Amino acid sequence: MYLTSLPDHSDPDFDEELHFKRFKERNVIFNTASSFSFCDAHVGCLSFKTILKGEEWYVVNRRKIAVRPGQFLILNDEQDYSCRIDSQDKVRGLSVFFQKDFAASIFQDVLKSEIELLDNPFLMKGTQPEFFQTLNAIEPQLQFELTKLISDLEESGYSAGTEEYLVFFLRYLIKTLKSESKRLTEVSAIKPSSKIEIFKRLCIAKDFLHSTFMEPMDLKDVGSAACLSVPQLIRQFKSVFKYTPHQYLVQIRLKQAANLLKNTDTPVHEITWECGFENVSAFCRAFKSAYGVQPLVFRKAYL
Repeated sequence: MYLTSLPDHSDPDFDEELHFKRFKERNVIFNTASSFSFCDAHVGCLSFKTILKGEEWYVVNRRKIAVRPGQFLILNDEQDYSCRIDSQDKVRGLSVFFQKDFAASIFQDVLKSEIELLDNPFLMKGTQPEFFQTLNAIEPQLQFELTKLISDLEESGYSAGTEEYLVFFLRYLIKTLKSESKRLTEVSAIKPSSKIEIFKRLCIAKDFLHSTFMEPMDLKDVGSAACLSVPQLIRQFKSVFKYTPHQYLVQIRLKQAANLLKNTDTPVHEITWECGFENVSAFCRAFKSAYGVQPLVFRKAYL
């Protein structure tokens, strides 16, 4: 099923039961542009969320996550969450909801050997791996497939070929899970259950930095959001992500600044403020250190 508009949950005639029933029966793709939308109580199937322009805020397990261009968020099957778009400009977003049996069949194929499949073709029927519900960067391969999917949807709607893209995305989610599982091994803890719990908290800290990068940083706030002490946060964060929280935040800010310099005509002093730097001098020093040139020289290369 392919939808190009978000439902109005405040409409008295909105049939919420029918709406949520769709996600159990088939794959559903939303490719939408909206300046205001909200859903305060959603229980969906496994889903993939990304934003092409603007931002959308999610609340998952009582934590706020902002999804912006270049990022995607995975939400597990039967996860409670809310989402909201509130912007003067249209926010373009893509959400893919994977029907449970469809997803399970792909996971079965990816995660089990051919011999196991032949012996028991229903080995994983109805089951799914648990994904880390955290922001991930959209790498070039995924961006290429997303661009093709959107183009095909806008030209032909949902077709048999659409499901081939969905198979790719589900396989990509497994690839992402395996990559995060390798990072998990860098957590300093003895018990596997402790490693998983600490890694989840570190992901909360990472998402907090991505969602609030334009605001002044307070390590106590980051640690509080992740339920980690400041020393534990710094030590474990650097072990897993190879940067301290502050270094990681600077990387987020510089990447956002580079995107604005390449794709907009926003003045440097406004980029400084929008990206959370204290002043223009501090921004220019950090930018030159990272990219080798001053911001305006960097911008000219993309004119």
